[in-house]
This record gives sequence, C-alpha cells and structure tokens, in this order.
Amino acid sequence: MELLIPFKNKIKNVPKFGTFFSFKKYFYKVKVDYIIVGLGLAGLAFAEELLANNKSFIVFEDESQTSSLVAGGVYNPVILKRFTPVWNATEQLKVALPHYEKLEQTFETIFDEKFVTKKVFKSIEDQNNWFTAIDKYNIGNYLDDKLDHENYKGVFSNFGFGNVKETGRIDTNKLVKVYRSFLLKEQKLRIQKFYYNQLEITENQLIYQDIQATKIVFSEGFGLKHNPFFNHLPLTGVKGETITIYAPELEINFQVKSTVFVLPLGNHYYKVGATFNWSDKTSKPTEEGKQELIEKLKKVIAVQYTITDHTAGVRPTTKDRRPLVGKNSAHKNLFVLNGLGTRGVMIAPTVAKELYNFIEHQQELDKEIDIKRFD
Repeated sequence: MELLIPFKNKIKNVPKFGTFFSFKKYFYKVKVDYIIVGLGLAGLAFAEELLANNKSFIVFEDESQTSSLVAGGVYNPVILKRFTPVWNATEQLKVALPHYEKLEQTFETIFDEKFVTKKVFKSIEDQNNWFTAIDKYNIGNYLDDKLDHENYKGVFSNFGFGNVKETGRIDTNKLVKVYRSFLLKEQKLRIQKFYYNQLEITENQLIYQDIQATKIVFSEGFGLKHNPFFNHLPLTGVKGETITIYAPELEINFQVKSTVFVLPLGNHYYKVGATFNWSDKTSKPTEEGKQELIEKLKKVIAVQYTITDHTAGVRPTTKDRRPLVGKNSAHKNLFVLNGLGTRGVMIAPTVAKELYNFIEHQQELDKEIDIKRFD
C-alpha cells in the first residue's frame, strides 16, 4: 500500500447511493494494486494470492452475505446422492488442503478438522450402487470397499454405512472472523458498503473515494445480483438453513450423511443441515426451514436433543454448477470471482489461483469456469 499526497481533510458530504459524482477534486490518499469487494471464502482466497505475491490491496465487506459464515464447511470429494466424484475433486483438494494448512500456521489456529464421513445405506441396492461407483469412477481412494456394520448408539442404520475418506470440515466462521481481524489490524479492510456508482474507471486505473487502484475483483456472493458490471451473469441463489443441536447421548466423531448431515462440533454439539430453498433469497432463518430439518432428523438419530442455534445463508450458484470467473467485457480491469455454490471450501483456493494467474500472467482460464461461456 502506497501513500500519495497527504490527505489532510476527510471527504465530507458524500452523496447518497444513486447519485453520480467525481472524486477527482480530492487528493487520493491510498494507492493499491487491487480492490476486493466481498470477504467470504472466495475473497479470502484471492487476498491470500495477493499477499503471497506481494500485491497491495484493500477489501470492502458490508457483512450482507452470510453463506461463508454459516456454511457447514465440509469438504467431500464424492457426491453421495449419486456416488459420483465431485468435479475436479482431486485437483481441488491438492490446492485447498495446503491453503488451509498455511492459514493454520499463519494464525496458529486450527481451522481444519479431518474425519470420516459415514453414508447411511437405505437398502441393499444402495450398497450395490456403492460398489458399482468404486469400479465405474475409479474412486476407491475415496470410497472404502469394506462396509461398516457397527451399531452406533443413537444413529439409525438398518443396512450399515459406507465410509468416505479424505473428508473433513473447515471452521469457516472462525476462519473468516480471524482473517477479518487480521486485515483490520493491517488496515486492509473496510467494513462498509461498496457503492458502484462511485467507481471511476479509466483504461489504466480505478478511483474509488480516496483509493487509487489498478484492478478490482468482485467476490460478493449472492450480492452480485446488485452489481451493474456483472449482474447479467446467470447467478442463482439457493437458500440453506442449518440448526445446531446439543445431544449429550450422541457420541460420534464422524459425520453422518443421510437425509441430512449430522456434523460433530465437539462437546456433544452437532450441526444439522441443510435445506435447499430456491425461492426465498433472504438470509433470515425460518420456522419452515427449522421444522424441515427436525422432521428429517427424526429418521437419522434417536436421542434427545436441544436446538441451540439456527442459521441461514444464500449460496451463490449457477445452473451448470460451475464458478463464475473472468473479466468484464467492457472494462479490462474489472473481474469477478463467484458462484462457488455448496462447495466453496474446496473450490475457492483453486479458482482464486486461476484468476490471479489469468490477470497477472495471462494464463487462460479453464473454459468451464470462464464467464465467456455465457457470451
């Protein structure tokens, strides 16, 4: 971050959103390489790329999008509804796991809790499909070919379990909060709304209030729908709700995957989720969502519990289930990093690295994530 002409007077009488004005009459205080808008998993991963490459930046975050904070944070290389491998799972994990390990070392805090995920079989056919998938998709390194017929107190299973390896959970809430505190201390984060109409764009630079930058990356989650530079992209919001329960009689150190997931948090607390609501685009928990989870949970565990928390967020996803990464067609210094859906923990580090290499080293983006696919 480079200081320019001394900025003695604070900007006063800033116009309200919806009016256009110019900041050219003000002296710029801060010069940076990048502005990042949004600090969820995507924005955080891109900030890490910038730090690793000695690029200066400032992040704007208005805390309007909660999906990264309330997410289960599970990484799982297999789609257990169909027993098929997640898109580019092996490649993504090779980037993601070292990414989170580095963050743990930097902040001397544990974010990654590794565990086995146990898929509850509902029938003999379910078991047969498990073995078929191992052979068909060559995913024996993820799906255990030895079925688990143990009886776990309080967990329903008439046909046993299938063990999924290489799974775990990133404590996204803790990670994002720790990272925000770090950026605030380094004066790289502003907790405030970003006003698109205050962004002045020229061929070689951007001016936003007291900041001069060369590039800007928008990683706003579902907030992209309000972004005039990228709201033409087919982003779809899928609301998800989870509950946290306290169940002292339930003693499991693995994730149970059935009609809902039951995820151990420690000390007999478990996260249960999640719902999929395609019509409600708010981040407000609902009684309807809670009751849906309670009804589904009745088929998974048979112990008493107390609900201690109820959260909701809108997942930013696309119809083709691929991220939205790329450059604005009209402005070469505006970029987007979005659409990570339900697998942001796995995908974010990879697409952040791809976007950085695209911008700084002119490396072509994977066609499956490039927003040019919608041109």
